Amino acid sequence: MARYIFVTGGVVSSLGKGLSSASLAYLLKSQGYKVRLRKMDPYLNVDPGTMSPFQHGEVFVTDDGAETDLDLGHYERFTNISSKQSDNITTGRIYSDVIKRERKGGYLGKTVQVIPHITNRIKEFIKKDITNEDFVICEIGGTVGDIESLPFLEAIRQFSNEHGKSKTLFIHLTFVPFLKSSDEIKTKPTQHSVKELRSIGIHPDIIICRSQQSIPLDQRKKISLFCNVPIDNVIETVDVRTIYEAPISFFNQKLDKQVLKYFNIKSKRKPNLSPWKKITKIVLNTKKSVNIAIIGKYVNLKDAYKSLDEALIHGGISNKVKINLIRIESDHLKNNEIKKRLKNISGLLIPGGFGKRGTEGKILAIKYARENKIPFLGICFGMQMAIVEFARNELKLKKAGSSELDKKCYPVIGLINEWDKNGEIIKGTDKNLGGTMRLGLYEAKLRNNSAINRIYKSDSVKERHRHRYEVNNNLKNQFEKKGLIFSGMSPDDKLPEIIELKNHPWFIGVQFHPEFKSRPLAPHPLFSSFIKAAKNHK
Repeated sequence: MARYIFVTGGVVSSLGKGLSSASLAYLLKSQGYKVRLRKMDPYLNVDPGTMSPFQHGEVFVTDDGAETDLDLGHYERFTNISSKQSDNITTGRIYSDVIKRERKGGYLGKTVQVIPHITNRIKEFIKKDITNEDFVICEIGGTVGDIESLPFLEAIRQFSNEHGKSKTLFIHLTFVPFLKSSDEIKTKPTQHSVKELRSIGIHPDIIICRSQQSIPLDQRKKISLFCNVPIDNVIETVDVRTIYEAPISFFNQKLDKQVLKYFNIKSKRKPNLSPWKKITKIVLNTKKSVNIAIIGKYVNLKDAYKSLDEALIHGGISNKVKINLIRIESDHLKNNEIKKRLKNISGLLIPGGFGKRGTEGKILAIKYARENKIPFLGICFGMQMAIVEFARNELKLKKAGSSELDKKCYPVIGLINEWDKNGEIIKGTDKNLGGTMRLGLYEAKLRNNSAINRIYKSDSVKERHRHRYEVNNNLKNQFEKKGLIFSGMSPDDKLPEIIELKNHPWFIGVQFHPEFKSRPLAPHPLFSSFIKAAKNHK
């Protein structure tokens, strides 16, 4: 029998609802319970696939090809539970489904309204694809009081009434600010946020108070009194030194204990926190560091490469080194300043991206890494730009490029249906942009005795993809004669998945996104190997 936990947020956004949900899920899973995590986003986009990283942060991709919110990355990294398409939904998807059903006559002539039709569809999502889970944790995006979140809040209110309080629990995450001028911690924003929630008909059972410093007992009692929540259910979460301390912090605050007590469940066993204590110790106490440059288009927004940043840190954990991330805007990178900007870099990474802006800066950086034997990792678009750089400078195809960016170039990168047998473009293809990419888990065969074969210790791998353009396989022999090896191919040998460079300490490009499968407790082998090479770089 599934029990449903709904996590809402108040006062301000970005308080850490995703991290809190993920930490609670780990604590429950570690005690032997089966847990599922879900995210409901209030924006009207059907999914975040066409949203700029500056607007939304990264797009996280699941095994089954869903483009989802980045919080699902937190869920996976903390629990090692693979998310599915059925674990993320948006207002856009809800309305789209309801309108499609109405057009097909699915409502038998009724007037279609937010209540009950939109809220019913949300409730269908909450229960969909649930089998033998003990707990389903549903995070509601946005902040209480936002007009966009109202249908979701109404839906979970109805859900609780229909399924009973014995099967549903409301957790509300709020901000408790400290005013330096008066030297006081203020509880009033939390009181107003809970008042707003209660006016909708939702009474929080547990309140998690996010604060920069510990909340005195008197203030917690005040929150308990005015918000009508038992004092033991007022949980504080003080800013942690590293996010990997979060499960430890919530355990110390007895969050999991209070959740189980609410549902009248006895703990099966004590959560295993030793792995988190171990990696927290490594992260906080490691002295040796390496400088890794991320050269991309969205480096000014930290969340744009969230999974990538985390995967690099995981690689540092496995090598017991601290990662200093040097973020460089690719469109500001010029030929006469490459040497200066990359002077103290031990490793260089080009991440995924779309569009022409900043591509020449990426190509210049790749050339510098290749010629100066700096460990290099190209991911998705980064691999494609490594192909373009090599084609221009080693194959002497000066017009080499991607048909995504220039239809008049020699297409070493293009849509798969664009090439003829000579590698020339046949035609361009105009499609809707949403959901038209190669998405989700695909297999790659690895060449025996290649570097990638040794890294994975396997003859094949399955990794997550998110891209629309592919490497032109017609030029494979020309590349390999010059030392750029296609060491990973699709099972039908048509699509290059991995490249590596001979006579270089570590130079690898991958068409997929390995960062989506890296975990703090199980670092991805590609990132572990990359950081090891950077650690040894002189």
